[in-house]
Amino acid sequence: MVASRMNLMDLLALVLVVSSQSACVSGRHSPTGFRLPENGDPARGKAAFIELRCYGCHRVAGDQDLPEPDQAAATVTLGGDVSEIRTDGYLVTSIIHPSHRARSPQTVEGESPMPDYTRMSVRQLIDLVAYLQSRYRVVPPPPVFP
Repeated sequence: MVASRMNLMDLLALVLVVSSQSACVSGRHSPTGFRLPENGDPARGKAAFIELRCYGCHRVAGDQDLPEPDQAAATVTLGGDVSEIRTDGYLVTSIIHPSHRARSPQTVEGESPMPDYTRMSVRQLIDLVAYLQSRYRVVPPPPVFP
C-alpha cells in the first residue's frame, strides 16, 4: 500500500499501536496522543479548511482572510492563546470524532453538529492539523488570587 493512499482506518489502527506505547514525554507530540508526520503543510491545511467548508462554523484566531462563517451564533473559534498544548491526537480526534468531548452550546444531547469528515484523505488531515497547530499559542495560565 502506498503511504499517500492510506485511508483513515489504516491511520487509526496505526494510532492505536503507537498510542499504546507509553513514555514520560509531554508536549504536542506526546505518546499519550500520537505523532503525525512532520511534513504537514499549513498552507495546504488552510486550503483543506476552506475546501471542507470548516469556516461554516469555525473562525480561526488571527486568520482574517477566511470566508465568513455561515452562522455567527454557531461559530467556534479555533487557535489563539491556550493554557495547555493541543496535541495532534486531540485535534485529529476533534475532527474525526467531534462528539468525544462535546461541551459547547451548539451540541444536542452530547452530539456534535459537525458533519462526518472521516472520508477526508490522510494528507488533508495531516495538513489540516498542521494549519490548526500553527494557529495556537501556549501561554501561561493567569494567576489565581485567593
